[in-house]
Parts: sequence; structure tokens; C-alpha cells
Amino acid sequence: MTPYMTDNKFVLSPNAIARFAGKAPEAFTKADIVDFIIARGVRMVNFLYPAQDGRVKTLNFYINGREYLETILTQGERVDGSSLFPAFVEPGSSDLYVIPRYRTAFLDPFCEIPTVSILCSFYDKDGRPFECDPHRSVLKAAEVFKSRTGMTFEAMGELEYYVIADEETLFPGTDQKGYHESGPFAKLGGFRAECMDYIAKSGGIMKYGHSEVGSFTKDGRTFEQNEIEFLPCPVESAADQILLAKWVIRNLALRHGLDVTFAPKIIVGEAGSGMHIHIRIMKDGKNQMVAGGRLSDIARRAIAGMLDLAPAITAFGNKNPTSYFRLVPHQEAPTNICWGDCNRSTLVRVPLGWVTGNDMCGDANPVEAADKKRTVTDTSGKQTVEMRSPDSSADIYQLMAGLCTACLHGLEMPEDKALSIAEANYAGLDIHKNDDSGRFAALPSCCEDSADCLEVSREIFEKDGIFPPRMIDGIITSLRSFNDKGMLSEAVKDNERVAELVKKYYYCG
Repeated sequence: MTPYMTDNKFVLSPNAIARFAGKAPEAFTKADIVDFIIARGVRMVNFLYPAQDGRVKTLNFYINGREYLETILTQGERVDGSSLFPAFVEPGSSDLYVIPRYRTAFLDPFCEIPTVSILCSFYDKDGRPFECDPHRSVLKAAEVFKSRTGMTFEAMGELEYYVIADEETLFPGTDQKGYHESGPFAKLGGFRAECMDYIAKSGGIMKYGHSEVGSFTKDGRTFEQNEIEFLPCPVESAADQILLAKWVIRNLALRHGLDVTFAPKIIVGEAGSGMHIHIRIMKDGKNQMVAGGRLSDIARRAIAGMLDLAPAITAFGNKNPTSYFRLVPHQEAPTNICWGDCNRSTLVRVPLGWVTGNDMCGDANPVEAADKKRTVTDTSGKQTVEMRSPDSSADIYQLMAGLCTACLHGLEMPEDKALSIAEANYAGLDIHKNDDSGRFAALPSCCEDSADCLEVSREIFEKDGIFPPRMIDGIITSLRSFNDKGMLSEAVKDNERVAELVKKYYYCG
């Protein structure tokens, strides 16, 4: 029986290697990849990895024989760490190894020459994990979280971005009313669907995609905001998926002659693009975010940890001056440290979680409700909580590691203290309408302030070696180098200055 038979449960997997091997990517072995390469006539292997700028870097290998292929997959290769991580690695001792992580392998959808691409981890000259490897930080955070709590930390990202094309005068979209818009008023849904197809082939497990609020025309060009949201998974995989999704969207845009930006703000007064992160805490396959159909104390304590460390988390999730152009009032972006149910103006939002207990499917579909053999599905696993401050300037691995650390911080506080923090910072449903946010502490308003907040809280992030001191030093130094204190208030008075800053950080992350 071959893996391509219909009883292979991976027959519908978009990952060609998973279909071939008949197993989940998490179970891929070197032999699986070698067998796939031989069977499919693959000629190249690409190593992919993030650098300090948050972008994917590539190292190409042309396969000249099985022995060389085995060497590549087993021994990896060496790279110049000082070029990849200038804030963390000195040129005098800069060599690092890159070693492929087999579970991330995929048939590259962009290469004309058949190519398998694989994400890599970094190791130092002694063969030990490189302490400033972004992936190592999130992996370490997840391991510490599980060892201390007995629970696992899962996450998923919402990736917002603008697609820019020549203006189409027929069926014009409505300015700032693009939420879930369909064609013909939204023009670029086909591009989003193609992006989703390529992301899936590259290993991304998505929830959905849609048109977002931001839509406008300017100087003969159409700007359409889109969003692709992922499904919850182990936090380290969630970070990998966001990294590759941005890589896919940009490459596909170039192929179609479109422009794409993930920048947090491109025009003052128009919707900015965030990268919201949902978190879920699991134990023995059960979602710990709900208890008795309501938000659990575990969830409230995790929220308290995120609120307590929120100013420092901006150092991981808001990494250039235009990040703070987005974090302004009345733009459905947070400015204050608070949380609430279904409230898009709070820092932490508790979205609808399918915990009503009502059979909505049966109500909408009477034929289903009449089926006496039908089982109503348990939907408690769907409840998450959402951190809304980050944007795509973030180092996604640092951000995920920071959020995991913050939730652990909340869970390790005295329970009454954590629940008190949560209660004191609950905003309810009306903060956006009444603008009564003065009762809450404010988020940092620039990179320099963010760096100061990280300095204050650094011991919490450095605990257990999740963030090594030199990584924290590098982040702080980089943020302070912007010298952006007061920049926001001055720039918004000067359109040319805003345009200059937007152009500088247009392709961030």
C-alpha cells in the first residue's frame, strides 16, 4: 500500500512531503526527506532562517549526489553570525552553524528548479544551541512554561497587511469600510486566496483570510488591507508560520507586480496593521482558558501577567518608531494597559469563545437538529485571549517567547495578586465609546520608552536563560538608537516627516 492511497489520512495535506511520507511534519525524519527528494527529482535544498531584521535569509545547495545530500541534512553549514545578528555577535568570533529542523521541510512553491526548503536553528562553535538564536528563545520559553506549570502554551497570529495596486475605477471600495468586503468592491481577494494556498504548502495551518477595515485610494493607487489568521499550535510552530507567511506574501506579490507592506502605519488617520497574537493554555488536550463555560482563573492570571509586563513586551513587538503611530486612540488599537470582553480598544481582548452551550448549528440547520444520532461538538477548545499591541515590526520569536514568559509570570504570582491585577484593569465594554481610559496605565509611546521598560523588567525575561543578557542588551541598544522620544507628537504636525518615516520603515519585519 502506498502513501498515496485514499486511506492515508494525510492525503489532503497541502504539504507534499507529508502526503508522500504519510505522516505529520512533526514526525519527519531525514530518511523521509531523502526519499522524497529522490522520488520527486528534487535538485536543490534551501536553508531558511531569520536574522536580526526579522526577515528570512536563504542558503542554496545544489544536490550533486546522495552523499552530499546526507551531509547537508546531517551536518548543516556554517554562516557569518555577525552579519546576521550584528547586535549580538562580534566579528572576531562570528561563525555559527545552521542545522535544519526536519519538521519544517516543504516543497518550495516559488522555485522553478524543484527545491526542498527547510528552516534552520543556529549553533555556536562548540556545537551548543546559540543562545541568541530567536527560535531558541521561544523553544526555551515553552519548555520552561511546561516544566513549571504542567501545561503547554499555544499561540496563533493574525497577520494584517496592505496590498497596493493601480486604482480600478469600477466598483470603488468605501474608505475605511473594507471589513470582510467581497468582490467586486474588494479587488484583491484572489491574491489573498493564492497567498493562503502557498502558505499552506509551506507549512502554515490557517483559520481563515479576509479583507480588513483599511481601504483607501491615493495618487491613483488602491490600498486594500487584508488579514490572514492562523490556528492555535505549539508556540514555536506559531512563530515559524508567521515568519514564512510574510516571506510567501512578499514573494507572491513580486510575482504579480503588486506591492505589499506589513508596516504598522502608512498614513496617519487610516487604519494601521497589527499582528495580534492569540494565546491558549492546554493540559491533557483540554483548553484551560475556560471553566464551567466562563473564562477561567488560569486565563485571568495569564492576562494579569501580560498586563504587568505589557510595557516591556512592546520591546519585542513594536520595534520601530512608526509602531507608535498605530498605537493611538480611536483606531481600534490599544493605548492603555487594560483588558475586556470582545473589546477591540483594550490591550488584551477576550474574543467570543463558543462557550454559550447553545446548539447554534442545530438552530440554523433544523435538519441537523432533527438527527437523533447527531452529537453536539464540544467547542470549549476554541477560547483564546488576544494581545493586540504587537505589529509586524516584531521579532516574532522574541515576541512569542516574551508572551509565554509573561503568562508564566502571571501564573507564578500569588493567585490573589494576579486576580486582583486582572480585576483592577478590566475595562468592560465601553472604553472605546466613553474614552474613560485615564484610569489605566499607558503603553510606551516610543521605542526609547519601550527600551526603558524592558530594562526595568529584564530580570523576569532573563530568568531560566530564556532571554540571554546580551540579547536583552542588544534589543535595548537598538531601540534607543532611534532617538524617537517625542517624535510622534512632532511628526503628526508635519506630513513630509510622516512620509519620510513611513518610507524608511515601509518594508519592516
